[in-house]
Amino acid sequence: MPQTVFISRVVLRNYKSIGHCDVRLSSLTYLVGQNGAGKSNFLDALHFVRDALAGSLDSAINERGGLNEVRRRSSGHPTHFGIRLQFHLRDGRDGWYAFDIGAMASGGYEVQHEECVIAGIGKGPFFRIVKGTLRDSSEPTFPAVTADRLALVAASGFTAFRPVFDALTAMGFYNLNPKLMRELQKPQDGRLLKPVGENIASVIGHLERIAPDRVNTIREYLQSVVPMVHGVERKAIGPMETLEFRQEMAGAKYPWKFLAQNMSDGTLRALGVMTALLQSNVDYSPTVIGIEEPETALHPAASAALREVLVHAASHTQVLVTSHSPDLLDDRSIDADSLLSVVSEGGETKIAPLDGASRQVLREHLFSAGELLRMNQLAPDRSIIEQQSATQADLFGEMQP
Repeated sequence: MPQTVFISRVVLRNYKSIGHCDVRLSSLTYLVGQNGAGKSNFLDALHFVRDALAGSLDSAINERGGLNEVRRRSSGHPTHFGIRLQFHLRDGRDGWYAFDIGAMASGGYEVQHEECVIAGIGKGPFFRIVKGTLRDSSEPTFPAVTADRLALVAASGFTAFRPVFDALTAMGFYNLNPKLMRELQKPQDGRLLKPVGENIASVIGHLERIAPDRVNTIREYLQSVVPMVHGVERKAIGPMETLEFRQEMAGAKYPWKFLAQNMSDGTLRALGVMTALLQSNVDYSPTVIGIEEPETALHPAASAALREVLVHAASHTQVLVTSHSPDLLDDRSIDADSLLSVVSEGGETKIAPLDGASRQVLREHLFSAGELLRMNQLAPDRSIIEQQSATQADLFGEMQP
C-alpha cells in the first residue's frame, strides 16, 4: 500500500443519504456518479470527523443543519449515525477510529460508542467509551469525558493518541467558491487552505515565504490548465490582501497584471484546485485532500493537465475526487481500483467498486473510464452492494480484511 494512503477503509451507517457503505480507498480515488447520487455526502462524512475534532461535535452537527439533517431520513427512521475510519499512520502503524451518535428522547444527542485503536487491541494504545463512560483503555489514567463530545479531543493530550488526532484534523476538503476567492480577504492563517478558498491569498503568501518552490509548481500547473495565465502572487491592499495574476494579452510585450476581482471563475477555481492539491510543505502537510468536481468551469481541453496534477499530488498526499466528467476520466492508465461508483436508488446512496465487466475492460485497456462513463457502463458491483445490504460491517472491533 502506498505510504500516501492515510484512510484505507471507510464504513458509514445512516450518514445523510448513505444507509451503509464499506469501501477501501487508494492514494488517488475517484468517486464517480451523476449529480445528486451522494458523492458529496461521502466526502462530507470524512469532513465531519475533521470538523468535530478540530472544532466541536456540536458545531459540526449544527453547521450541517442539526442532527436530523445529518442522520439518514428513511421509512425506518434511524435514530443514529456512525463512522469508522481505518488509517495508516506515517510511522507505519495501522488502526481505526470509530463512533456512533444517537438521538435522545429529550431532543439532544449523545456519543453512544467511541473507539480508537492503534496497532490492534492489546497491541498498542486504545480506548473504548460508552455513553460518556470509559470502559477500557491502554492508559492507566484517562481524562474526563462526556457523552456530548468526542473523547479523542481530550485524549489528544496523551502522546499515545496525538498522532491519530493530528492526522485526522490535517484532512482538507474543498468545494471552491470563486466569488469568495475573488473578494478582498483579511490576512488569515495560511498553513491550510480553507474549504471554499476564502484564505487563498494567505496560503499563497505563506508558501511564498517558506516554500517558494511549491509556489512555482502551482504556477506551472496553473499555466498548463489556463495557458494565458503566466503567474500569481499575494498582494497586500491596505489591511486586506488579494491575489495578483499575470496574464498574456494580444499585442502586449509583457503580461498584464490583474487582481483576483477581474479574473474568471474558471481561472480562480483552477488556482484553488492547484493550491489545495499542492499546498503540502515543511510547515504543514495534509493527510487527505478531498475535492468536489475539480473540473467545474474548466475547458474540457484542460482535463489532461488536471489529471496530471491529481497524480502528482497523490504521490505526496492521499487524494479523493468526486466527478461526473468523462473528460477527466478519459485516460486508459486509470486503474480500476482507483474508481468507486456512486448511484442513488430509492433515495439511498450506494457506493461500491466497479463491476467485473467494467474492471476487465479497464484492465485490458479496451476503453478508458471516461469512455465507459459516456456509455453509462461505469457500473457498481451489484454483488458487493447486495452483500453490504445483507451483512453490514461492524463499526467497532477487529474486522475481517
